[in-house]
Amino acid sequence: MAKMRWGRLAGVLGVAVLAGAAYLAWWPVPIEPVAWSAPAAPGYQGVHAPNQRLAGLRMIDLKGEIGPEHIALGQDGKLYTTVLSGNILRMNPDGSGQEVFANTGGRVLGFDFDAAGNLVAADAVKGLLSIAPDGKVRLLTDQVGGDPIRYADGVVVARSGKMYLSDASTRFAPKDWGGTFEASVLDILEQASTGRVLEYDPATRATRVVARGISFANGVALSQDEKSLFVNETGKYRVWKIVVDANDLDIGQLPAGAQAQARVLLDNLPGYPDNLMRGLDGRIWLGFAKPRGAAIDNMAGKPWLRRLTLRLPRALWPIPKPYGHVIAFTDDGQVVADLQDPAGAYPETTAITETADRLYVQSLHAQGLGWLPRDVLKAP
Repeated sequence: MAKMRWGRLAGVLGVAVLAGAAYLAWWPVPIEPVAWSAPAAPGYQGVHAPNQRLAGLRMIDLKGEIGPEHIALGQDGKLYTTVLSGNILRMNPDGSGQEVFANTGGRVLGFDFDAAGNLVAADAVKGLLSIAPDGKVRLLTDQVGGDPIRYADGVVVARSGKMYLSDASTRFAPKDWGGTFEASVLDILEQASTGRVLEYDPATRATRVVARGISFANGVALSQDEKSLFVNETGKYRVWKIVVDANDLDIGQLPAGAQAQARVLLDNLPGYPDNLMRGLDGRIWLGFAKPRGAAIDNMAGKPWLRRLTLRLPRALWPIPKPYGHVIAFTDDGQVVADLQDPAGAYPETTAITETADRLYVQSLHAQGLGWLPRDVLKAP
């Protein structure tokens, strides 16, 4: 009788093992991974040597709101920030007088102001929006050539009035895949490089593709002469410099002589570059959402392993631990500031908003708005 029970148990366990193996091998996943060659991670050395200059942030209570992903000063002298709820908050620079300026019904990841004082927002759910000083929301564009803008991420307004925005992924729209973070993980694991940079001209209401073939197109910023765009390619740890008048340029397949139109400005960075923000004195601030992870880099040439990863419980996904890290660089790619918090007390330090006396730290999931006195830049 005991042998029979053990035999039945062994049979049940065998079936369970086979079912688990079949699940890990064949259960459908939404990505079609592309093999690529990840450069060896540089680690934290040289200009990125470990430091504590971003530690000890002072906090502004956002009264229950989460994720001050983008922050900017408006023409009215008020501080604006976007949060997870879809609200755009407005407050005094010290955090007092907080109020809801507008709610888009989506998730604004980046914004800028036009000459008329309208807040121009890249909403990952809605597309490119214009929000008037009275809070009225208007859609500018949500498609290009009949193709939907699926993941509007960053935006910058040129002096000409033209608007340049990143469409991070044409495969995974946050509204369809559980949110911005979830959609970004799918896109970066797939590595199909479907991100693109778009231009919207409010004078003609036309939208066109400036560049495509980008592995998760993220933050955008203009050069000081506004002849070039800086674009974060999050999935491949680098920053591109692309001329603004490029037309449907596929940077994944640059033809001979195309270096005049686009080139990699910063390569093999130590983390996933997220937002870009113009600072003072010619600086451009870049934040890293996460540090590099060896497990993810090691899967670069193994598409099958990335499929298997998505079949695991989310708690087992190889998402790197938080590590606070922001840098500043110049138009020619020279890194001029590096601030870190190895403890990662403030999650996903996606960029810095620099004012005359403060550095505000952007974050996708922080439960408050962190800042430091600008004097930290004078520290050795």
